Amino acid sequence: MQETLEKLVLPEISPATDEVIIAYLRQSYKIAEIAVQAEQDALILAVCEQLNITVTEDELQAKGDAFRLEYKLLGASETLAWLAKQRITVEDWSQGIRVSLLTQKLKEHLFGDAVDAHYMNNRDDYRRVALSQILIRDLTEALQIAQVLRQENASFSALALQHSKGKQSKENGGFAGVRFIAELLPEIVKAVVEAKEGEIIGPIQTKLGYHILRVEKWFPAELSEVREQVLDSLFQAWLQGGSKLEQDGE
Repeated sequence: MQETLEKLVLPEISPATDEVIIAYLRQSYKIAEIAVQAEQDALILAVCEQLNITVTEDELQAKGDAFRLEYKLLGASETLAWLAKQRITVEDWSQGIRVSLLTQKLKEHLFGDAVDAHYMNNRDDYRRVALSQILIRDLTEALQIAQVLRQENASFSALALQHSKGKQSKENGGFAGVRFIAELLPEIVKAVVEAKEGEIIGPIQTKLGYHILRVEKWFPAELSEVREQVLDSLFQAWLQGGSKLEQDGE
């Protein structure tokens, strides 16, 4: 094997053309996802034109400056190098910034006045919870681990590192992150929504296996903290043909 590698002469590969990139997207089954995003942008632009929603040159400049600061593109040379690496033109970049600004303006135009009502009707969905979990495939093993945690005050982190089949939780000693309630699987929501901090829950069966959970901390939902999340939720439902507002009124 080593001898073969030493003798192998790698051919020069030209930079992929747009046609080659599109072919790759088709072959990797990702083109449908990209197509949906492109179609959503086209819808946003068309609706903005219909509603006479525009962006000014000053707004484009401010957004571009913020973008360059975020990506540490502090000078013209850094910006041009970044554009070259991304294989896009200045016009492509500017259009991306324009679409981003128009998207935010359209969100506010369509749903800015509805955020308060939606938030009040779905307040629990925007509570956040810090969770640790151990994901087990076998019910008997899951029951044994849950019993050890409850009766022997064993280390949740150590047991997660040893037994969890969930990649993220195993790598982080069981910690699964801080999540909005609405982002969790329905079975887990039902189990944790009334749980107290420090409580061991489960095993809870989902399509992924058996979850042993510990609630680390609850974070109350304040509109000022989650307004953008609420606004985006309403907007995404609209883009996808959903009816969150109709459901709120039922």
